[in-house]
Amino acid sequence: MQLFRLTILIWCLATGLAAGAWAAPGPAAELGLPSNVAAAMRSIDAERIRAHVRFLSDDLLEGRGTGTRGGDIAAQYIATQFALYGLQPAGDGGGYLQKVGFTGVHTLPATTASLLAADGKAQDLKLGEDYVTGNQWQTDSIDIDAPIVFVGYGIDAPEYHWNDYKGVDVKGKVVLVIVNEPPSTDPKFFNAEALTYYGRWTYKFEEAARKGAVGALIIHRTDLASYGWAVVRSSWSNEQVYLSNDTDPKLKAASWIQLDVARRLFSASSLSLDDMMSSAGKRDFKARDLPVRFKAHIVSAVRKFESYNVLGMLPGTAAGKNSQAVVYSAHYDHLGIDPAMSGDNIYNGAVDNGTGVAVLLELAHAFATSAARPPHPVLFASVTAEEKGLLGSNYLGKHLPIPAAEVALDLNFDAIPPIGVPESVNVTGAERTSFYPTVERTAKAFGYAIQPDAEPGAGHYYRSDHFSLARAGVPAFSINTGVKFAGHSAEWGKDQAQDYTAKRYHSPRDEYSPNMDFSSNASLAKFGFALGWQALLARGTVNWLPNDEFEAARTKH
Repeated sequence: MQLFRLTILIWCLATGLAAGAWAAPGPAAELGLPSNVAAAMRSIDAERIRAHVRFLSDDLLEGRGTGTRGGDIAAQYIATQFALYGLQPAGDGGGYLQKVGFTGVHTLPATTASLLAADGKAQDLKLGEDYVTGNQWQTDSIDIDAPIVFVGYGIDAPEYHWNDYKGVDVKGKVVLVIVNEPPSTDPKFFNAEALTYYGRWTYKFEEAARKGAVGALIIHRTDLASYGWAVVRSSWSNEQVYLSNDTDPKLKAASWIQLDVARRLFSASSLSLDDMMSSAGKRDFKARDLPVRFKAHIVSAVRKFESYNVLGMLPGTAAGKNSQAVVYSAHYDHLGIDPAMSGDNIYNGAVDNGTGVAVLLELAHAFATSAARPPHPVLFASVTAEEKGLLGSNYLGKHLPIPAAEVALDLNFDAIPPIGVPESVNVTGAERTSFYPTVERTAKAFGYAIQPDAEPGAGHYYRSDHFSLARAGVPAFSINTGVKFAGHSAEWGKDQAQDYTAKRYHSPRDEYSPNMDFSSNASLAKFGFALGWQALLARGTVNWLPNDEFEAARTKH
């Protein structure tokens, strides 16, 4: 009888463990999530994620270029998955697709530019070697001949009591600006060593246009930009893409110049480059007109085209106003095909960003098939044109199907390495929100160490799609692995990241492999699932911390 009882006990124990009944409580229980939410989280499957990545990175999709046949196939595939899951369409006209119009502008070799000193001497500049430029007015050709004004870092930041434009009128002129922002070690002054958006080159052009300038020349310095001139040249040698019908002010000439060109420009003004750059970082800096004009004839190839964001919604069950919706986002576009490249010329984008889209789809599946119904809406947004400058998410931020004021949180997924179970996580930007204690508690429950940003001066927060939602006022950040993985040292994780960047990132070699281990993607999907549910169930909505650069956008709604 004792042997029989022991046998029954062993059988019960074995079957109970197999079903998870005897397992440790797990993160969901530790976080106090309802049992049906916990069950949905456990349903997240690495092999379904694998299947999505394998399809999205197939040669059939031709690298998912923005506005191409392959990109449109990807959009239709994602929309079909949303429909199969039973999500409500949240795009245009009762469908899943949100049409985004674009204008492509490619600066042609016939473009010319020069610096004209007060004595009439001209310094001709070589396109690509000395400068790069783009016509944001999006016309076939445009001419500019205007005086240059040095405005330091070109920043107007009221919260830091800093305005490089004070006391100077730049309307109809060309501003000369330094990349990055005033040096600081004070967290309350331009966030110390961490770059704010004021330091990004995109901000420099936007602010110059808002101030009425017709052109801008950004002085490149490798140490400040965190990348060399070759990166600038290659990026601006390709087509620049803009949102069509965008009413924001634009520049006739959005340009970068080499550091040596800036040195020659200041020399022609009887000024020292080093002295001027040093003075620009001090509070008593004053912008000054230079006795030099910028003259250019910019010739461009212009084309119009369309692409699509894909939007699916799970409605909330709570009565009354929805004020705590959650958005999950990931871009599906990549770089398409390079016809000038011999051999394999398809940029398949398996990791970047087949992985993020696959996580998004698996999250949508987990939410839609769960017995747990969210009290507030959950929007799943797979956006286009990230590789063109976050343009799809930019459009989404301005045309959200849920008002930005009613969105508590955006969680974004971008290029998650499929290399095993993570033991650390990167959530850069979460610390800027009131949600961060929840992020810390959730990471602990999952056994993750939160990895700080290894390069705070590089401004990574401003280089992925969550940033577009942040600009609309929505608390937002991306979720990715850190460098520590189960069974490996942190150095191994760093080596894997460096190897990917060196050999596969933005290369045709970013392809699917059966050897990929999508347990990392599934693990982060569960982490994001738990975070989203906690935002949905919280007593109050998420906000930016006081004095954050996006707080004003949040409070204006």
